Amino acid sequence: IGRGSGAATMIDDSTKSILGSGLRHMLMDFQIGEDVGTDAALDLALDALKSSCGLAETSRPAPSEDAAVVMVGDVKGAFGTVTVVPSAALLTVDVTRTSGAALGDAALAQAGRDVEGALKEGTDGFRRSKLFPDIVRGGTLDPYVPTTTNLLVQYDFDKTVVDEDSPYQNIKIMHSQQYGNVLLLDNDPNLAESDLSYTLAITGNGRENYEGKNVLILGGGDGGILRVLREQKPKFVTMLEIDQLVIDYSVRHLRGICGDAMDELEGENYRVRVEDCIPALRDFAAQGVEFDYIINDLTAIPISTSPQGEMWDFLRLILDLSFRVLSPTGKYFTQGNGANNTGALAMYEEQLRELCYAVDFSKETVCVPSYLEMWVFYTVWKTAAEART
Repeated sequence: IGRGSGAATMIDDSTKSILGSGLRHMLMDFQIGEDVGTDAALDLALDALKSSCGLAETSRPAPSEDAAVVMVGDVKGAFGTVTVVPSAALLTVDVTRTSGAALGDAALAQAGRDVEGALKEGTDGFRRSKLFPDIVRGGTLDPYVPTTTNLLVQYDFDKTVVDEDSPYQNIKIMHSQQYGNVLLLDNDPNLAESDLSYTLAITGNGRENYEGKNVLILGGGDGGILRVLREQKPKFVTMLEIDQLVIDYSVRHLRGICGDAMDELEGENYRVRVEDCIPALRDFAAQGVEFDYIINDLTAIPISTSPQGEMWDFLRLILDLSFRVLSPTGKYFTQGNGANNTGALAMYEEQLRELCYAVDFSKETVCVPSYLEMWVFYTVWKTAAEART
């Protein structure tokens, strides 16, 4: 079934420990012929399940116009449904197992192959089958984080390093076997120790010379940007991060990102200021302070049907204030969003065209390992020294 060997449900002991004590929900799809009778398909699947792993029919509600569903059980810690949806020519087997279930991975995978064999032999027009990896619900760790386009991703988290609410957000740091420690803010993946490509992209991917330049970082509490910039001998770097706890936990648990860059919050050519960036930007503008580079690491472009609402208002305010303190020859770097969010990216680009300064921009798409989706970054610069009237 599917991969042929049932590999999708065969998990090793280390993975089982990661999943913890939650329910494991296994899904199997069988694409049957359009002319196969509903009762015939159900009976073939039920007979195969019972003889293969002991799952037997426990109840059969009256079928609806859309589907026929049979409940199965009679095995310790395992229960589920067999469903036929005639309009889709689809038979599904969904089995849920508790942590103490008597039905193991190998037996369930074999049962799937036996159902496939019974449908192939007993019906005409059988096309294909699919065995999905287990979905884990209510486990010790939550491994699921959707992408920005709401695709389901299962991470290999094996430990919760930090889970704490600051005055501004929930802070989680999860350990991943592949990505190292991963920072999530309000359950949104921000950066992992594997994600140097993000930090390089938002600082210009090696195309910029920061030596002797004044740089402003908005956000950046994980310390990755500051670390990269400090290595390049800038004149001075000012970093504005509102959340002290993000800094503290990054210093302790995200050394692969920040190194020792934030062990001290002030040095000869840098200062980390723990404060809201908006009043600071207004003060810079009032004092006539200008920066050669501004790196906005606050938040991704909002995903919405129109550029309205609190997040878009915040984004526009940051853009407006930033370009008031960006030098005429300066550059503004920021992340965009996932490459598949073309609507949100287009709306952001429209906002750039409406800034108080005339600007131009370029963008590039980068693979950030722990994001599991391609990510867009922007470089923006002024095309006129004076603001529009």
